[in-house]
Formats: sequence, structure tokens, C-alpha cells
Amino acid sequence: MSKLSNSLKSLINSPSARPGTVPAPRNIQSVFHKIQQDAESNNVSQPSWVALSTAATMTMNSPDSLGILFNQATSASQSPEESVATAELMREVGLKCISFNGIPRTINCLNAFKAGLPESVAAKLSKTSTRTPTVENINEIRERGRNLWDSIYRPFENKLYEKLADAHPDLPVHILNGNYGALLSDPAGRSTGANAGRVLTSIVAVACLRAQTGVGPQVTSHVFGLRKALEDGTWESDVEGEKGAKWLASDEGNTWILNSVDRIVESISQGEGTNFAPGRTSKL
Repeated sequence: MSKLSNSLKSLINSPSARPGTVPAPRNIQSVFHKIQQDAESNNVSQPSWVALSTAATMTMNSPDSLGILFNQATSASQSPEESVATAELMREVGLKCISFNGIPRTINCLNAFKAGLPESVAAKLSKTSTRTPTVENINEIRERGRNLWDSIYRPFENKLYEKLADAHPDLPVHILNGNYGALLSDPAGRSTGANAGRVLTSIVAVACLRAQTGVGPQVTSHVFGLRKALEDGTWESDVEGEKGAKWLASDEGNTWILNSVDRIVESISQGEGTNFAPGRTSKL
């Protein structure tokens, strides 16, 4: 295979192209700590605030900050099993971020996150795939994708499907089957890894989209999607308790989610705003 010239490699990695991940800012631990305190004071479970923080940090492409988040979420009082469960949840959230952020940032962050974990935790992470489609489970994947879609978008689920199909006939097909079915919904009967559940999945969606900017209609849709999890009862099998779930779905809870994401973006960007799709800096 031919080699890349030095000039081409320099062009690919030029500062104006922002080719690297973002280092952890000095104050990110205090930002995560404040989010944790707010969550605890409003009966919000650790998985919810960790999912929110993981999704926003993933969107900002800062794997070093994920390590600090893991340390904030775990403590000396936690059992080894609890620390592994936290790492598994963060990995699961990172995977779900693909539906909103695309594949590259998830690859960057998940690789670096695992490499930075204590060996005692990393060695116990699941190595078993749970999302491989087969002849036996393909209909179940499609069904759970449609169920999640309907839960989030009702009473406009069919109207939205038709609108997407009008833009491209395969657009809703891919979204429902490749994302809502195969990725955003938790595999049935899973006994390894971590389940995010209905409430956390909506929190991940809102966090990723808010951190991106430029997608206000989608943020609005998923804020409503979070509220509908309470209305239709799909939250009941989640890790989040009733008090926390109801607060997260309220105006106050929704505001807290958005403001928490904004604080993470502000910290990681050092006041420059999102780096998800910023304008290119001039070479001149």
C-alpha cells in the first residue's frame, strides 16, 4: 500500500482541521460534582446524571473528561461490582450516542475510556455482543424499535414516519431499524453489559442534541419524548425511581438537564461553545 506524503499528513493534521480529541479542562470535576449534587437533591439516581454527563462529554469529544466523570461517580465506598456497573453504563451510553453523534466520536471516547480504567474494572467488562441480528431475533428488533418510536413521538408517530419517507424512502427505515431497534432500545433478555432504559435513553438524546446545537426541533422532540415515558408508563422498569423520573420530566427537571449540558459544554470548550460542527478556523 502506498504511503501518505509528509505534506498530506500535515494537511490532515493541521490545527485548523481540529483533528484531535479535547483534553479535560481543569474545572470539569467541579462541574460533574455540581451536577451530582443537584441530582441527589432532587431524588435523581446516579445512572441518570451519569448518563447525561457521559452523553454531553462524548458529544464534546473529550475522552479524558470521561475518566474524571468515572472517578466522580465511583468512590472508595463502592464495591468492585458497583464500579464495573458504572463503567458498563457509561459504555452503553457511549454506544447509544452513535444515533445522535455518529460513529467517530464514540470510537474515540470508548477506546480511550476503557484504556484509562483501573485494570480491576476493565478486566471485568463484558466481552459478549448482545446486538447481533439473526433470523430468530430480527422481528423482535424491529418490534422494539417501533415501540420506542411510538412511545417518543405519539400521537405524531405515523405522520413523522411519512414525512421522513417523503425526504427519502429509506430514511425512516434506517432510523427505526438501525437506530431505534438495534441501538437505542435495550436488547431483550440481556444478562451482560448494561441496560439504559427508557428514561435514560431520552436523557442521552437530549444531552447529545443540546451539546451539538443547531438541532432545536430535535431537542424539543426528545424533551417531549422524556415526558411521554412518564405518561405511557414505559419508565416503570427503569433504574430511575418515581420521584426522580417525575422531576426529570417536569419543567424544572427539563431545565436542569439543559443547563447541566450547557455547563459541560462551557467547561470543555473553555467558553468557545460546541466543537461538534463548528466553523473551520482560517489558515491565514
